[in-house]
Amino acid sequence: MIFSENLKNLRRENGIGQRELAKAVFTTVKTVSHWETGYTEPSIKQLIMLADFFEISLDELAGRKQ
Repeated sequence: MIFSENLKNLRRENGIGQRELAKAVFTTVKTVSHWETGYTEPSIKQLIMLADFFEISLDELAGRKQ
């Protein structure tokens, strides 16, 4: 699974809206939307914040199953 799909699935599975996620990682709803469509990708700092928010590893966030 690619990052964009994984992020969207994680957000939906946790019942979180794009606005809430954007606020949690100090970005905009438009940016979260771009990540979820694969238009752009987060910086390493943002990836770490996302992994911390969802309480998962960076590998899991990237879609790499262990």
